[in-house]
Amino acid sequence: MLTKRDLLCSAALAALAATMVTSIPAIAQDKAEWPNLLEAKDIAEEGFVYGLPLVMNYAVMHEFAVDPKSGQFKAPFNRIDNMHHVATPADTAIVTPNSDTPYSILWLDLRAEPMVISVPTIARDRYYSVQLIDGNTYNFGYIGTRATGTEAGEYLVVGPDWKGATPSGIKKVFRSTTPFVFANFRTQLFTPGDMPSVETIQAGYKAQPLSAFLKQPAPPAAPTIEFLPATTAGIKDNFFQYLDAALQFVPETPRDKAIRAKLARIGIGPDRTFDFKDLSLEHKAEILVGMKQGNDKVEKWLANGNKVINGWSVGSFLGDEAFYNGDWLKRAGAARAGIYGNDAVEAMYPFTRTTATGETLDAGNHDYTITFPAGQLPPVNSFWSVTMYDGKSQLLVRNPIDRYLINSPMLPGMKKNEDGSLTLYIQKDSPGADKEANWLPAPNGTIYLVMRLYWPKVEAPSILPAGEGTWQPPGVVAQ
Repeated sequence: MLTKRDLLCSAALAALAATMVTSIPAIAQDKAEWPNLLEAKDIAEEGFVYGLPLVMNYAVMHEFAVDPKSGQFKAPFNRIDNMHHVATPADTAIVTPNSDTPYSILWLDLRAEPMVISVPTIARDRYYSVQLIDGNTYNFGYIGTRATGTEAGEYLVVGPDWKGATPSGIKKVFRSTTPFVFANFRTQLFTPGDMPSVETIQAGYKAQPLSAFLKQPAPPAAPTIEFLPATTAGIKDNFFQYLDAALQFVPETPRDKAIRAKLARIGIGPDRTFDFKDLSLEHKAEILVGMKQGNDKVEKWLANGNKVINGWSVGSFLGDEAFYNGDWLKRAGAARAGIYGNDAVEAMYPFTRTTATGETLDAGNHDYTITFPAGQLPPVNSFWSVTMYDGKSQLLVRNPIDRYLINSPMLPGMKKNEDGSLTLYIQKDSPGADKEANWLPAPNGTIYLVMRLYWPKVEAPSILPAGEGTWQPPGVVAQ
């Protein structure tokens, strides 16, 4: 599964070759058209890198909006599910979940007609955002404090083929490259006791078809889809089957035409079925080797694709279609690091698995600290946090005090050092009652830390431009 760091490890290749089968009927294809072994391996490698975000997104969509029995189901398409809590270890569908802001989850089906998203007036000191993400995992638009302000308004989200005029009363139109869209709402929670205020705001979020907004008859409903069942846990064994399913809802563009043509040669794409069980043993082996090499490329990019500052990986790797411009490796690395993350101007995400000197973070063997010098807390217009994840799964970690992060709203209750600096204690056991307010509990093993800077300042000191800013995150220090 994608939440495990040993995805498609070489030791599993033989077992996978023997067991990875599909129950989906294959579309006949002349085997003479199949590429040779090395070409097949290279296509599988490229296909894994290209397809990883699409497959991850498809699996999350299926768990969140299609399968009511998934255990992660939120609401059917075009209906908002307001979560009256922040993410906990029970939330496992998305790696590195945000536990700062209660989510409101909305999956849009734009096939029949566009959808109108309405937001209420929100106080200027409370951060909120509606991030629009398409099936390519492109962030194609924002509504919210930074992007559109805090006044109430209506916004239109349209599919790739919509050609209508902007209706009266609509502040802005956002166009998706795909018919299915994830609208991810974040509403800042100041303290646990602030949840009733967040719930009032969430109740003001609305989604309705354009026809209802215009008080006109609805167009014919879109055809019912028999979605291929998918789970995030099943990606390892069903990757190309899931990619087949995802590509049905991702229209081809000039940027991905070449890789889509290559994938079609091994039976992957709309109206095709990748049928692993019918391949020769040699082709099975090469396909699996290619997938592993693709995964290794993604891992290498994650380790080296950004600038390392005091042990933290700092970079800008999330954005829209023009931002990626066909760089499938950057897009895959972004999804693996934290799918559905924000653009750099909306939020920055320094992350680390090591100390400032490069040693792997392992709270089973060490206690750690992070110290922000006086006057050098993360420079943001909104708020910042440091979140603890399990080093292998990248999921939140259960702990005795149910604390998964430390963030800036907690500062009044935290203890500063005599020189005005602030020290966070990163360890599995309590650092003592006098330091517990500054304690970020860790698992008994490897850890993964993500810093979030919401609406980072652009004037110095700033973390922007990513990797080149005048503010730098302080390193993790072993005690």
